[in-house]
Amino acid sequence: QVQLADSGGGLVQAGGSLRLSCAASGRTVSAYAMGWFRQAYGKEREFVAAISGSGRFTYYADSVKGRFTISRDNAENTVYLQMNSLKPEDTAVYYCAAQAQSVPSSLAPSAYNWWGQGTQVTVSS
Repeated sequence: QVQLADSGGGLVQAGGSLRLSCAASGRTVSAYAMGWFRQAYGKEREFVAAISGSGRFTYYADSVKGRFTISRDNAENTVYLQMNSLKPEDTAVYYCAAQAQSVPSSLAPSAYNWWGQGTQVTVSS
């Protein structure tokens, strides 16, 4: 079993930056692909970014490409999402997730096995 604790959300002005963290416990996740998703009020959960177990491969939604960076520190069992040039439309609850294989088989939420509790990101205009 894997427990994920995501943190780092907050209120920021448009153009600002935040870094989200996802700490894993219960099992080492160095072999697992990890992802970040977000869900805005009244909308479906959507893919944001993913990273392979080794960190060699990364994937991004078009809406965040060039602004967000996903990374991982396997020694610390932690995954990060650096978010720069934030926009009001980035406002959402952000969730980290783990998939029980080293390279994502799919970027859809249904492919992920474990989820964090979510952290709120609010970007004011």
